[in-house]
Amino acid sequence: MSTELWYTERYEEHGASLSLKIREVLHREQSPYQTIEIFETEHFGTLMTLDGLVMVTDRDNYLYHEMMSHPALFTHPAPKRVLIIGGGDCGTLREVLRHSEVEEATQVELDERVTRVAERFFPELCEKNHDPRAHFHFTDGIAWIKEAPAGRYDVIIVDSTDPVGPAAGLFATDFYAACHHALAEQGVLVAQSESPLLHADLIRQCQSRMTEAGFEAVNSVYFPQFCYPSGWWSGTLGRKGLSMDAFRAEDAKAFTGTHYYHAGMQQAAQVAPAFLLG
Repeated sequence: MSTELWYTERYEEHGASLSLKIREVLHREQSPYQTIEIFETEHFGTLMTLDGLVMVTDRDNYLYHEMMSHPALFTHPAPKRVLIIGGGDCGTLREVLRHSEVEEATQVELDERVTRVAERFFPELCEKNHDPRAHFHFTDGIAWIKEAPAGRYDVIIVDSTDPVGPAAGLFATDFYAACHHALAEQGVLVAQSESPLLHADLIRQCQSRMTEAGFEAVNSVYFPQFCYPSGWWSGTLGRKGLSMDAFRAEDAKAFTGTHYYHAGMQQAAQVAPAFLLG
């Protein structure tokens, strides 16, 4: 009889699944909001799941964190004040704070336990948590953005879970409109928008709702992400005042230390597959 331990996430709606071979269960707890589990995998390093869904692994997290931060930051001409809604594992915060021009990065995460568990098991993702520019608030991101003063932020990053339960409101037109209000002129919003292969209608919805909310330019970036459904993911961007093509190309070319993002990827990732163009 096999004694191998595997973590499996099933995508029932699509008749598919992801399986990762597990060496050891490192941690399990019930927070006020969800079940948080940490596993040591055979080939993907440490794995965090929330309510049984993959959130982050050591091996492939850089794809998501780099593409949810750098395209938006280089699209803005001078990003000084950044808001991250969600992002409890702090990987996106780390990437944001690699930009020296950022003076303030505020992270609003509902579940403090996700961040505290990440600090213990994903120290590399949390290496910027004590940067003096980092500010943490453990509260409802939807309420936070609705109460934010007009023009408060240059870039808003919505690093959310799937659009179910409390996170569903992060995909609504009124939420995008509140982000538009909270962004200064030439401000940029980016929100994770699921898989192009499995959730094309959701991506189109995100784009149309951002347009309805007042963003003059809207587009999505597409990138691989092995441990998320279909292995293909996206973030959708909205911009105030300028086209999405205008980005700080020379600054992006000089930016080093990334594993996936570079200046050429900024443009290439915005090229949509044909089935999304109709």
